[in-house]
Amino acid sequence: MKCIKCGYKSKDNRKKHNIILCHICHKFSPDDKEQFKNYTEEKIDSNSLESFRKHMISSGERQKKGMIKKAIKGQLMSRAPFGYKIENKKLVPAENYKEVEEIFEEFLHGDVSLRQLAVKHKLSVNGLKKILRNFTYIGKLKFDNEIYESNHKPLISLTLFNYVQDKLEKLKIK
Repeated sequence: MKCIKCGYKSKDNRKKHNIILCHICHKFSPDDKEQFKNYTEEKIDSNSLESFRKHMISSGERQKKGMIKKAIKGQLMSRAPFGYKIENKKLVPAENYKEVEEIFEEFLHGDVSLRQLAVKHKLSVNGLKKILRNFTYIGKLKFDNEIYESNHKPLISLTLFNYVQDKLEKLKIK
């Protein structure tokens, strides 16, 4: 699709007031309908915007780069997972931290379904699966499919975590 203002062809075009614009023209377009109409009537050559296209980083990309920098440093990027709390911007074990190891042990050695285990620990089945797959519990962070070392205390051993991952895989639990 072509931008109505500059004629640039892109898969990343956006709509405003049902008019297709490239991401550069969209970013600078006014919200007011009358001003927007005048704006789109002022044509511009798409080549003159090429420098902006090359160097424009979306806010999402900027945020992702910042989160990767934090992950590399082992810093927390979101809320504390079950069994942890945040103190001075760091993850520390919460009062219920022992329950995390219990969950892993019960899943690994117990003859119990995910639903039964979830009910016992007052979790949803999806919440339980997230706990069982969470690298945070072995002192690491996972972001953008990469694993990073972290500076917080692990709640379970790497061995226990790996055995649970093997069992999840054998049971084809995603």
